[in-house]
Amino acid sequence: MNEQTRPTTTLDQIRTLSAQAGKIRADLAAGKNSLPKNTLDELGNLEVTLKSISEKIEAFQREHNNLRALADVGQVINSSLELDEVLRIVMDNIVRLTKAERGFLMLRDENGEMVIRMGRNWEMEAVHASEKTVSTSVVGRVIETGEPLVTTNAQEDQRFVGQESIVAFNLRSILCVPLKVKNELIGVIYADNRIRAGIFAESERDLLVAFANQAAVALENARLFSSLKHTLEEVTALKNLMDNIFASIASGVITADIENQITLTNRAAENILGCASSDIVGHLLHETLASVSKELEPHLAEVRDTDKAIVDLEISHHLPARGNVDWRFNLSPLKDAGQKTQGVAIVLDDLTERKKLEAQRRLFERMVSPAVIEQIDPNGLQLGGKRANITALFADIRGFTSFSESLDPEKLVRILNRYLAAMADAVLAQEGTVDKFMGDAIMAWYNAPIPQPDHTLRAVKTALMIRESVENLYKELPADAHLAFGVGIHYGDAVLGLIGTEKRLEYTAISDAVNTAKRLQENSAKNQILMSKQAYERVKGDVNVLQHADMTVKGKSQVMEVFEVVGMK
Repeated sequence: MNEQTRPTTTLDQIRTLSAQAGKIRADLAAGKNSLPKNTLDELGNLEVTLKSISEKIEAFQREHNNLRALADVGQVINSSLELDEVLRIVMDNIVRLTKAERGFLMLRDENGEMVIRMGRNWEMEAVHASEKTVSTSVVGRVIETGEPLVTTNAQEDQRFVGQESIVAFNLRSILCVPLKVKNELIGVIYADNRIRAGIFAESERDLLVAFANQAAVALENARLFSSLKHTLEEVTALKNLMDNIFASIASGVITADIENQITLTNRAAENILGCASSDIVGHLLHETLASVSKELEPHLAEVRDTDKAIVDLEISHHLPARGNVDWRFNLSPLKDAGQKTQGVAIVLDDLTERKKLEAQRRLFERMVSPAVIEQIDPNGLQLGGKRANITALFADIRGFTSFSESLDPEKLVRILNRYLAAMADAVLAQEGTVDKFMGDAIMAWYNAPIPQPDHTLRAVKTALMIRESVENLYKELPADAHLAFGVGIHYGDAVLGLIGTEKRLEYTAISDAVNTAKRLQENSAKNQILMSKQAYERVKGDVNVLQHADMTVKGKSQVMEVFEVVGMK
């Protein structure tokens, strides 16, 4: 016997001996050879024995191969934690090991219903949706009993006689086993063959049960991994979102532990402090906030001692690189999930620019009427104006030029401001608009930008308040500082708006009415209030006047009828 034909296994050798014994026995029976008595019977017994041994060895080898295949499959399906990949590997190996035509894996959905999650055929391809048909009665029985089920021919199996799915889909060999995790049924593995009967036996059932146990663990691990992966993705996304939010917060945020060592900071804090994160995190608070450490430390101690927050703490200090700055602090205890204090959280805002803007606005409001400021849109400033009827008022201080010759400039300005302030306060008290100060004079108007039906009467009341305010100043100032005043009032139309250039604007009124009021003021006597006939006609029922001599003023070709205001009726 050469190398190629020599049996290579014990099973092959036994099969050869059995075949030879059978041949010898047949030859003896045919009289072709002669042997001792009883040899024929002994050879027959030997043949039967060898055949039995061969069958047992063959069954053992098949079982050995299945167990080896099961171990290999277990290693393969546990090599991946991706759920869909595990499902595919499971089903391809089921079809291969059981020699089924199709294999399906069914799992419970969120409603507890069994649904097909994966279907594969003997060609290791996905089963088309139109072919995903299984015996609901077989699956239902496995789910109900929790035991595996095998039928060699479902068409003739008395347990399923008359079942619509078996008849309609022409199902024959069916094998179905439960998938369990910790004795909880999570699904079933279903394999069938619609053409051949009898391809599944107890060995395939037992093999599939053992395989299902491994597959269930692998599926559960994959499911847990998928859930963990999804949760991790959500946590990562949430962390990224929180990091982005934290980084984009306009206020600076600094956290420190109970040892006052900084543990966290954001981009805004870096910008405010003028330091990189690496120069902040890990350092002590008093080092990082050295410029305010002395003022801040007592408040930090209070937060630690009382476990209560401190808000709106403003500290002004000096930074070498920036000069004087204003910071606002909100200090809070930093607590963990168990509400145990682990340090302090500091929210820091730089108010320097805001305070500068507020100071500039306050100055602007002192220079321009608040009513005008409210009407101005800083995003839509345009040169030009609109026409309106107004009452214009001019008031000045008499004798100021000669008075100024005997005083130093500082004292002169202080006294001048007292008189001008008295005039301006009188205008604002009647909600008039102070246009400008012109040396020792003030220009104002009424009925714009906010309409005032009684605007001429408001102008008269302003003039009377100026008289009263000047008299009160006499009580406070030395005799040599008692100065007189003169007022002119006129009614007419004017154009109000922004005059100048884009670099230098002035909100003012331009018209002959304004000029006329100024001429009346210039021609008024000491402590005298003059008004035009146009203005008087609007208030004659409320004001006591004296007829003044007609007046010729610069810029007017006709004589003006003028009245002196005495008081209110």
